[in-house]
Amino acid sequence: MTANYFNPVQSVYGPGALLRLPELLAGRRAALVTFPEARAIGLLDRLQAVLGNSLACVIDQVRPNPDVAELAATWEGFWRDHADVEVIVAVGGGSAIDTAKALMVGNASNRFDELVAGLAGQAAFAPTRFKTLIAVPTTAGTGSEVTPWATIWDRERQKKYSLHLPQTWPAYAVIDPELMLSLPAAVTLQSGLDALSHALESIWNINANPVSDTFAVAAVRDTLDVLPRLLREPGNIELRGRMALAALKAGMAFSNTKTALAHSISYEMTLRYGLPHGIACSFPLPLVLKRAIGRRADRDAVLVQALGHPLADAPARLAAFIESLGVKTRFADYGVSDEEAEQMVLHAQGGARGKNFIGTAEESLA
Repeated sequence: MTANYFNPVQSVYGPGALLRLPELLAGRRAALVTFPEARAIGLLDRLQAVLGNSLACVIDQVRPNPDVAELAATWEGFWRDHADVEVIVAVGGGSAIDTAKALMVGNASNRFDELVAGLAGQAAFAPTRFKTLIAVPTTAGTGSEVTPWATIWDRERQKKYSLHLPQTWPAYAVIDPELMLSLPAAVTLQSGLDALSHALESIWNINANPVSDTFAVAAVRDTLDVLPRLLREPGNIELRGRMALAALKAGMAFSNTKTALAHSISYEMTLRYGLPHGIACSFPLPLVLKRAIGRRADRDAVLVQALGHPLADAPARLAAFIESLGVKTRFADYGVSDEEAEQMVLHAQGGARGKNFIGTAEESLA
């Protein structure tokens, strides 16, 4: 059996990596995409100083879980006013990087609704103009800095779209744990659990391969070890660095496999209940793990590497770990009835990500 692994992103890792940006830009003009709070915490000033004369414009009103209604004016204004900018530098969590990926692709008409129609499968979207992306995560969990996917939401229609083109791979991922020192505890927790979910989801996955397994196992083991300690010592740069590296490994794993059933469930929980992504994709992990065990001997062997023996006890141990961090692991804890949970899981199994799971579509978790 042969396997393929592909990831074209050049990763720059370590404290102070942010200072490499001028070198990576190599004289090209850049647009900065970041989150609103970057100004108040002094990050925007720092970025402007690092980018210097290369900085052409700043887009700093990125909201969590970017929505098509919010993106439309930003996208059209960017391509109208800054079409000559060559590089987008995205600094922030997954929402900032996802927004930047949407901004990367343009068309001749400069109409955002054509992009949305393409994402919805209503019409072919043929982008004709592209930007280069440098992704600089400020959280340890998204993995978006080493994947080509961007999640775009349409809350009015209660839909989630996935943007994925050959051109939406970042050119560079700049992982600087110093940028994560000021993260609030809630964001540290949510992003860390997102990384854990990415790693586990790439193991119980029909697209798994030996290289993705290597990254995934290391990411799971590192996250289980580091995340509780980091929550106790948020100012510890060594722990921040280790968690950032674990998240990077998880991103490298699911960059080839995509996510699976737990993420498919999470989209419904975010749309219907407003649950933060890191919580929405991690609370069902023990349930999905229980269902994954015994499906395939090769996947069981990798899960043992990640979670240890005995594998039969792993769902309970994983649930205890997540709950020890203050996150509940049952649907009922989030106000979801048994009947609604059953329907939600059945719907998730039929989704694009749910179909990546090694289990059968006929069975339910509820």
